[in-house]
This record gives sequence, C-alpha cells and structure tokens, in this order.
Amino acid sequence: MTARKKSPEYAAPALDHGLDILEALSASPVPLSLTDLARTLDYAPSGLFRLMARLERRRYVAREAVSGKYSLTLKLYELAHTHSPVDNLIRVAAAPMRDLAAEVAESVHLSLINHGRLVVLLDVGSPSQVRISIEAGSQFSPVETTSGRLLLASSPTEEREALLDRDPEYAAMSARRKVEFHRELELIRRRQFAISGRSARSVLKDLAVMVGNPAVGQAAALTIACLNRGRREQTPHLVTALQECAARITLALGLSYDRRPIL
Repeated sequence: MTARKKSPEYAAPALDHGLDILEALSASPVPLSLTDLARTLDYAPSGLFRLMARLERRRYVAREAVSGKYSLTLKLYELAHTHSPVDNLIRVAAAPMRDLAAEVAESVHLSLINHGRLVVLLDVGSPSQVRISIEAGSQFSPVETTSGRLLLASSPTEEREALLDRDPEYAAMSARRKVEFHRELELIRRRQFAISGRSARSVLKDLAVMVGNPAVGQAAALTIACLNRGRREQTPHLVTALQECAARITLALGLSYDRRPIL
C-alpha cells in the first residue's frame, strides 16, 4: 500500500477549544459549571464564558436554570444520525477496500451482524483471474463464519449471550463444543483478528479484523477471502494489510483504532 503524505496541520484554537468543551461534557456523568470546565480544561473563565454562550446559542449545550451548570443537548446525536450509519460505512470503506484488494491480490468483503445473521455489506473482488466472490446482501450464520466469530468475540458480553441464545447452530452444539467455541472467541478477542482454514486440507481461508468500535454500536468485520495455498508466511502480511485498511476506515468514521500486534 502506497504511503500517503500527512496533511499539514493548521491552527484553529477557537475550534479546538469548542471541541475540548464538548468532549469534557461528554466525559462527565454530571453537568459541569463554568468553574468546573475552566479547572478541567485549564482555560481562562472569561474566554470560556464566550465559548459557552456560542455553544448554547447553537444548541450544542444547555444551561440549567437554577444551578447554571452545562450539559450536552441531543444536537450531536441528531447530526450523527442524519445519514444511515450503514450507508456511511459503505461509502467510507469502498476506496480503502479497493486499495487493499489491489495490494494483496485477494477479494475483500465487509460484513456485520443484523438480527442475528451475518450480512455482507460490500464485496471487492480480487484482480486475479481466479478469485472468491461473495455477493453483497448474502447472509450467513455468525457462529459458522470467521467474520461472525470475530464480531461475536468483540461484542459486549450481554449482547453476545443474547445473540447466541437465539442462534440455532449454537444451540445444536454439544456442551463440550460450546466450551471450545467460547475458548476460541476469547482467543480472537485477545488477538483482535480471526483466521479460518488453518488445516492444510482446507480449500479456503478467511482472515478478519474489526472495523469501527463495538462500544458505540458501530462495528463491522473486514475480511480477506482467499484460496488456501498453504503458504503460512503470508498470513502475518495479510493481517497487517487488513489492520492498515481497517485503521483507514475506522479513522474516516471519526473513531479511534486500537491496533494490536500479531501474536
């Protein structure tokens, strides 16, 4: 993947201060006074008062009538939900996925869990003549797919348990297989990537990493689907390329990306 030039940094102190205020209010479980904010952000109260007045006028913050303390309104939530999160994810992911498919010469697809099923949102085919293709809109069991197991492993415990309670493939497992399955999920959770087709006899191999952040309800699996050519030395390279692509997509979504080393 060709290295991209870093964008030049331009100073915008007023904007930075406004964003600092919004982030401080978001991180606080209770409304904050002007004094609280000045102390937390190390800002002069006079300048802070002017910024708060503008944010209040634009309806980003609200001030309590009695205490005078500030809290966030729902305007940021409203702005974030103006467009479908799925549409935005597909739009943001398309170009990085095309770059990844060209770099590794393998097919790449993006999927998420919806109503208990793994749904493929976008598939970018390999430039090779022989390639694997998965049609967008295809649905699979999350339990039986590499992408699904990654998403299950990365999801909050209560959400994962609720999904598994309704999954027929999981219900059909023996008690021993369920224990092994949860051990596999724990390993995936720690590594933050999943691989199938480890056997030399496996025809296909999938490698998947997370995109987004399950904690904020925006998470998907980015997966390379390829023929298992038995070249184990390629796996770290493919996982690294996946992580770099996932980081591009996640950062473009406005979320932070926690990249773990390959174990």
